[in-house]
Amino acid sequence: MNIADYKGVWVFAEQRNGELQKVSLEILGEGRRLADELGVNLTAVLLGNNVSALADILGEHGADEVLVAEHELLEKYTTDGYTKVICELANERKPGILFIGATFIGRDLGPRVAARLSTGLTADCTSLAVDVTNGDLLATRPAFGGNLMATIACPDHRPQMATVRPGVFSKVNEKRENFNIENVSVSLELTDIRTTVLEVVKANKDIVDIGEAKVIVAGGRGVGSKENFALLQQLADILGGVVGASRGAVDKGWIERDYQVGQTGKTVRPTIYIACGISGAIQHVAGMQESDVIIAINKDETAPIMKVADYAIVGDINKVLPEMINKLNAMNEAAVEVLV
Repeated sequence: MNIADYKGVWVFAEQRNGELQKVSLEILGEGRRLADELGVNLTAVLLGNNVSALADILGEHGADEVLVAEHELLEKYTTDGYTKVICELANERKPGILFIGATFIGRDLGPRVAARLSTGLTADCTSLAVDVTNGDLLATRPAFGGNLMATIACPDHRPQMATVRPGVFSKVNEKRENFNIENVSVSLELTDIRTTVLEVVKANKDIVDIGEAKVIVAGGRGVGSKENFALLQQLADILGGVVGASRGAVDKGWIERDYQVGQTGKTVRPTIYIACGISGAIQHVAGMQESDVIIAINKDETAPIMKVADYAIVGDINKVLPEMINKLNAMNEAAVEVLV
């Protein structure tokens, strides 16, 4: 392998049922920064069937070019089909870096592509950088249960690969002047795919995407019990927000893991983040520190979360939250009377 032949930053643009996944647009924003530092092009790779209309959206979010691979066998995601197409493109065009979102699909696709290309993969990354002297990708991810942050490089193989956690980076709106769309040929047969998608059944769960919420009321071990999370839900409902949690509350079974915030959960950027009974371990703070306004409620005034917060309230949440709920209800009633 001649590493000097491998140039450019690629982003796998994941789409489901003709809708681009938000994480792909977030990675394009960070990929734009890295590509500019390296002085190379940023390419989005779009696979599917009848999805070419999505290419313009990728261009509006920073891509220099979009490679569109359309085929009826790519309409539904299969590991074999997507891996074959991406690997053939990578072997032909030799990208230096390839990013994939750490979604259910990405966590399946990334390792298979890396293995077939005989390269390394850093999974579930939360930070990305490059060494401009040699083009090495420096990918950072939580390790040892989130107690350590490890920065990993792959200097001897190309392309360098990483899956990137949703919500870590921000989308950018930066359409390139010379943005280009290329429809690439796809060589794919039924015999290339060892599985057949018979039916897609969505889970019968009403799970809210906390990554999209503008207001999050999050609880930790200090909430005390699963029943006490009802107070957090009341406050969240009044504010038009959702309930989140620290790993400690999730581990105790007080709330589902889908609502966990932190290095081993989700990264969020709400307008308001209210931390209730959360100590503020670095693993949790890493997932919410970009919130516009952070309000912390804790009995311990020395808790680390109090130093991160814009507003810190020292007190028992079982007393503070009912008072906040009453005040907000009174304000809402007063507003209604004024309108009437």
